[in-house]
Amino acid sequence: MLRAAERDHHAGLPAVEAKDLVKHFGDKRAVDRVSLSVPAGSIYGLLGPNGAGKTTTLRILLGIIEPSSGTRQLLGHERPLEAARRIGYLPEERGLYPSMTAREAIAFMGALRGLPFAEARRRADALLAERGIGDWGKKLIRDLSKGMAQTVQLLGTLIHEPSLIILDEPFSGLDPINQGKLEGLIRTRAAAGATIIFSTHVIAHAERLCERIAIIAGGRVAFEGLVDEARARLRPIVRLRTRTSDGPWRPAIPADARRHGSEWVFGLPEGGPEPLLKALIDGGAGIETLAIERPGLHEAFVAIAGEAAARSMDEDSEAA
Repeated sequence: MLRAAERDHHAGLPAVEAKDLVKHFGDKRAVDRVSLSVPAGSIYGLLGPNGAGKTTTLRILLGIIEPSSGTRQLLGHERPLEAARRIGYLPEERGLYPSMTAREAIAFMGALRGLPFAEARRRADALLAERGIGDWGKKLIRDLSKGMAQTVQLLGTLIHEPSLIILDEPFSGLDPINQGKLEGLIRTRAAAGATIIFSTHVIAHAERLCERIAIIAGGRVAFEGLVDEARARLRPIVRLRTRTSDGPWRPAIPADARRHGSEWVFGLPEGGPEPLLKALIDGGAGIETLAIERPGLHEAFVAIAGEAAARSMDEDSEAA
């Protein structure tokens, strides 16, 4: 029997769809005509600096707050709370009862989603054991490190095997090893049929995990689509090192090329690599190295959202 998320996928319906969402807080427009479409079974990233409107957008999608205008659907429901038991949500502000054990905290979160307590405890034990941290079960939340507590809350988010998993800045506060483990867990859940949406200000996570993203800056969606489509907005990058520093080949190098020591860096000319190679060879440039690189998501983000948003993202990453 197909899980609900898989049924939605086979029916050709997006797991999440939002159209022209607007949210005002007093005179401030925190979300400005945001439209999204998240395919069922996909890993989807909301990418933008802190304060861009990512958290507010997620809360509107979940029905935690109502939009000032616009519409949204989650798993076929226009009222998101009707789908609550099929959703797992990890908020940006973590919250666990410090006097609970890790096992009881995970089981309690399962019970909130409709699991009988006995089944929730069984699943909590299994989740801890699967990750090789079964000995955490008896530890009090107050005695766990920040990273350990975050892992416990994440397991509580997943205990009821939700069709839709929404994670708000899930990598914040985790060391690189645990970030890698979380990426693996996200891939595993997606492979099992779940739809996953996560917000992040770290471009590398979105680049490694997502097929589709929305870039949000200033409460607006600057781009929504495939990661490859975002990259395709930029020309491939050429890195060239020559034995000679000048000659009849120089006009083949674009005027906006950057020079780093003996290396030239520039966008691939419109004619492609063949005319460039011919000009370099015929002009006696003496090619030492020539590499053509696909632009990364960071370069695409800068081109789409602007230098200021990219700097803010970098500052957020350093502060995390």
